[in-house]
Amino acid sequence: MNPTLYILGSNSATPTRERHPTSQILKIDNQKIMIDCGEGTQNQLLKFGVRHTGISHICISHLHGDHYFGLIGLLSTMSLSGRKEDLHLIGPPPLKEIIDLQILHGGIHLNFEIVFYPTQPDAKSLVIQTKSFEIISFPLKHRIHCTGFLIHELPKGRHIIKSEVEKHNIPFVYYNSLKAGSDFTASDGTIIPNKQLTEDPTPTIKYAFCSDTIFDPEIVKYIHKVDVLYHEATFMKNQEDRAKLYFHSTAEQAATIAKMAEVGQLFIGHFSSRYDNLNLLLEESKTIFENTYLAEEGKSFEIIKAANYLTI
Repeated sequence: MNPTLYILGSNSATPTRERHPTSQILKIDNQKIMIDCGEGTQNQLLKFGVRHTGISHICISHLHGDHYFGLIGLLSTMSLSGRKEDLHLIGPPPLKEIIDLQILHGGIHLNFEIVFYPTQPDAKSLVIQTKSFEIISFPLKHRIHCTGFLIHELPKGRHIIKSEVEKHNIPFVYYNSLKAGSDFTASDGTIIPNKQLTEDPTPTIKYAFCSDTIFDPEIVKYIHKVDVLYHEATFMKNQEDRAKLYFHSTAEQAATIAKMAEVGQLFIGHFSSRYDNLNLLLEESKTIFENTYLAEEGKSFEIIKAANYLTI
């Protein structure tokens, strides 16, 4: 299955009846990467039928409450549910102290280990690499230390052509080397080219998450030609001065970044509570970058390299 993005929360600091603070999950293979964990994230998981089991990594962009106030509650629930596997937590250096204090003074006992990876405030950094993906952080310009995240699915093995390997009686033990691109040498010395036995691997995807940030063309170099970009769009153009004052962006500015970076598709979110009709922000963004969509809560999107996206 292709990587799938689940939108759990899409609002800015003050929630509304219909919208909640920022949280997303990107599922790659059987692992779930949570990105930000605003207040109420647990309820959103329950509401939209997304199980917290399988969450292997949690990325926190910065320490404004609407991006992490739901974290300690989720960690506690994971433990109460019997989790034993390590959890990889990525975020600003003070986050570890905050979580440790909450655990200590709340008398919380976790049945699993938290492996903490501090983000760098001023430079692009490879945070973690697994067999399936790597997570890179990069600096954003906000009122406090804030980072974006680039999640890059790593190359997959080539696809075995079943009819061909069966025709040549190639034992299963050689499949991994074929997937890695090796030719096959038969017992009589005949070399069968790999391209005859396999097909190209499924293209990998890149997803970029740009949390709270003022309009900043400097980030284009970090997100150039990603398949999907999420970029905050707290305000509309007529509130541009307010966006600048609070180090946020407008829908038009988010679209401008997407266009400059030549991304495949743009999702906008982190909407101000002043907006009841989000289509106004969508229309503003589309005037600059047509392939824009709202990061609406409860929606999930299968990410396909060709930039064709299916709403599930």
